[in-house]
Amino acid sequence: MLEDSRGGSRGTATWPPVTLLVLAICGIAIVADGYDVVIYGAVIPSLLHEHGWGLTPAGAGLIGSFALIGMLIGATTVGTLTDTLGRRRMLIGCLTWFSVMTGLCATATSPEMFGLFRFLAGLGLGGVLPTASALSGEYSPPKARNLVFAIIFSGFPVGGIIAALTGMSVIPRFGWQGMFLLGLLPLVLLVPVALKFLPESIAFLQAKGRHAEAEKIARRWNITLEDTQEGPASAQAPAATGPNNASPVKALFSRTYVVATLCFLAMSCLCLFMIYGYNTWLPEIMGRAGYSAGSALGFLLMFNFGAVVGQLLLSLVADRLGSKPVIVTTCLLAGAAVVLLSLRLPTAVLYAAVALGGVGAMGTQTFVLAYVSKYYPVRMGATAMGWALGFGRIGSMLAPPLLGLIIGAGLAYQWNFYALAVPALIGAALIGLVPRAPGETAPVAHATADGTARSLPEPT
Repeated sequence: MLEDSRGGSRGTATWPPVTLLVLAICGIAIVADGYDVVIYGAVIPSLLHEHGWGLTPAGAGLIGSFALIGMLIGATTVGTLTDTLGRRRMLIGCLTWFSVMTGLCATATSPEMFGLFRFLAGLGLGGVLPTASALSGEYSPPKARNLVFAIIFSGFPVGGIIAALTGMSVIPRFGWQGMFLLGLLPLVLLVPVALKFLPESIAFLQAKGRHAEAEKIARRWNITLEDTQEGPASAQAPAATGPNNASPVKALFSRTYVVATLCFLAMSCLCLFMIYGYNTWLPEIMGRAGYSAGSALGFLLMFNFGAVVGQLLLSLVADRLGSKPVIVTTCLLAGAAVVLLSLRLPTAVLYAAVALGGVGAMGTQTFVLAYVSKYYPVRMGATAMGWALGFGRIGSMLAPPLLGLIIGAGLAYQWNFYALAVPALIGAALIGLVPRAPGETAPVAHATADGTARSLPEPT
């Protein structure tokens, strides 16, 4: 998060080419992530009718959780390793792993084999978000952090849109297996580009004392670096100096950060419950409500389209007003959307409600993660992101089987939307408990001694 790595003084000038390069590669990685997650929701109707498998809605929900268990392990483990081994290496490794395992899903001949490959894919998939988030945040302008996160995390719903559109044409012609074979594309197209062009985080290298490597990257990309080891800088964030000598995980749960950490973990859990509830079961729920298969996939498409447009617009507001008021707004939007979906309304209104649900659910998660990226020092940034996303996987693991049980129990489809409304309301109240970041009241002109280059104070 070095100020001058954004181009110009204090990150206010035009973004330099290296920032755009990093955002492009990380954004496309998250597109692949979003595609991989959403294809399961698109193929569930086909899997339920796969000859010889005998899947029930509850069983399909359980299989959906296998990938999410892998993501939980991957996010917490890889997120922590990223703060030790580096962002670039871990991102490329995760992309390679989950792309291969997603392709192998097409070869599954039983629910058990399919579930195993989904779990293994989840290990790599869970590591993509924390590594891509950390690297993007450290190459982004501090005053445009919400916009940057909205841009790269728009990749997730874009991947969902691609999955929904692809499913409409690929599944009828080639079966559900074709959807997973397309998951090999990141290995073929993105990994070679990342190997050649993706730089390591300069802020990470300097925080680790690897100044020669940082200077080499700076020379390659024509970046001017400031001295990051100035003693007086540490006084600008005195509350943050306590856990400096602890490991990133211990610092995350130290007295300095524990309240914020618990709030962020809970918020991520609630957000991912809503996101995976929608993306896994929305086509099936709307199908049971009487809509055709094409219309049901159309709702999934609109959910992700609304997320892309809505969070990009709201990010501009968040960068001016701060994260908290916008997060409250997106939570309330998510709650209002599911209430509308539970009613018998004209189709056009329901499409609009689904779009609001995309803004509310995915927008909340995006702005929470942007908040996390600004809240913690660089040396523990990926760990914080990984733990937030990893703990959030508990919510994503609960959503598919819980909604599957509701569907399997024969309850009215509205009950699925009621189950999605509760997390939105809780989240709107929970974000207010996050305390001010240590040193937030003091503007930071240089990086701190522990490798932090905190952005300007964020209004809350």
